[in-house]
Amino acid sequence: MNNAMISFIIGSVLKIEGILLLGPCAAAVWYREQVGWYYLCVALFCIVCGWLMTFRKPANPVFYLKEGCVATALSWLVLSFFGGLPMYISHQIPSFIDAMFESASGFTTTGATILGDVEHLARATLLWRSMTHWIGGMGILVFLLAIIPLSGGSNMNIMRAESPGPSVGKLVPRVRHTARILYLIYIGMTALELIFLLCGGMSLFESVNTSMATAGTGGFGVRNDSLASYSPYIQWVVTVFMILFGVNFNAYYFIVFRQFRKAFGMEEVRNYLLIVLVAILFVFCNIYPLYSAADGLRHAAFQVGSIMSTTGFSTVDFNLWPQATRAILVLLMFIGACAGSTAGGLKVSRIVIGFKTVKKELTAYLHPKSIKKIQYEGKPVEHDVVRSINVYFITFVLLFAGSVLLISFNGYGLETNFTAVAATINNVGPGLEKVGPAVNFGHFSVLSKCVLIFDMIAGRLELFPLLMLFHPGIWKEAGRSSRLGRYLSKKNLQ
Repeated sequence: MNNAMISFIIGSVLKIEGILLLGPCAAAVWYREQVGWYYLCVALFCIVCGWLMTFRKPANPVFYLKEGCVATALSWLVLSFFGGLPMYISHQIPSFIDAMFESASGFTTTGATILGDVEHLARATLLWRSMTHWIGGMGILVFLLAIIPLSGGSNMNIMRAESPGPSVGKLVPRVRHTARILYLIYIGMTALELIFLLCGGMSLFESVNTSMATAGTGGFGVRNDSLASYSPYIQWVVTVFMILFGVNFNAYYFIVFRQFRKAFGMEEVRNYLLIVLVAILFVFCNIYPLYSAADGLRHAAFQVGSIMSTTGFSTVDFNLWPQATRAILVLLMFIGACAGSTAGGLKVSRIVIGFKTVKKELTAYLHPKSIKKIQYEGKPVEHDVVRSINVYFITFVLLFAGSVLLISFNGYGLETNFTAVAATINNVGPGLEKVGPAVNFGHFSVLSKCVLIFDMIAGRLELFPLLMLFHPGIWKEAGRSSRLGRYLSKKNLQ
């Protein structure tokens, strides 16, 4: 276990977070808010600690997937801790667990909140909440890869540990260039949405916050009613961009480099857009008696786009919609959007491969001697990929069931508990009943909030990087590595 390199990566992440915390400081200066001093103190602390941890580069910069998983999981825990600290010490959020819940929800782009009234928050805090969405959407370590080179295949091990989806590939030969291309596309799309929102009459501050929350598919709003009080034009713009940010970013890479056949030939993207279209039509037909045709279509498209992309914005309280519509929305929570996007959920690619696996097994019952491989994106799916997806489904179900059991001690109904876990582990945000879009998660116990924080981070990291921290072998290797490092240091001194 390369402990020195893990420490170096966490230190780099701390420095980046400290620099990002200067954003709320600038907002506080502009709006003359005293809360900026708290953000400045935490920013300086993060920068100093990060500098001390990265002052000397490790002698051995190469590490493998296990180190990548540990570094990723610890980085996200550190991000959530220090991200919530300024909200707590400034008394914007009185409870530290609540502040860490809000921070973890932001960085994991979940959008679940413990706040009943966000409009009383300082502008600096509102901006910080949206910034956590934006940086967490593409991934803090992908950003790190874009600016700091690592050795050999180590870059890929970080990218695999953090990027959502069953598999991660390089768009160009060098991973660092891949990360830069992804971020350039990400920044460009965010800027494009910002321009459209400004054209719709939204203020600059609200446009910046909404664009970052949409880009990260997070869903933190600056108003208590989310986006309900904005114009239909604004809601349509956000709807379109929520769906677009749920698309695999490889498709945008192909479009940018004019490889249109590859972009529009991606099976996952086609299935994702098909599911979105069918769900919109179903929801529209089901809620049509409640609204006019134009309003019904807008609300149906918005909520399907919001839930499918796991953004979590809302224009209406869909908790009041018919039961069949609510069931569709819950199913969309689990499906999620494309792998390689900023969205959460199980991912369309896993669902499609899962269905193809079932079909293959049924065919094997009819023709036991037949040998047929699953085809996906025009290529055969290797057995290891199918096995990893099956293991992922099993792990997801076990973690989901355990979480529902633990938060059930609050005494709430099954619908509340089930959708609370579904909304957090899939990084969606709102659920149903007592965690619907018109309410929040603030009424849960401390234990339940800790469970849901764990679910949010586990869901964002595709479960295994965070679960790796609980594997005894990891810490045994870390201990042996530390003892070896101390021994070598003593030998050098002698």
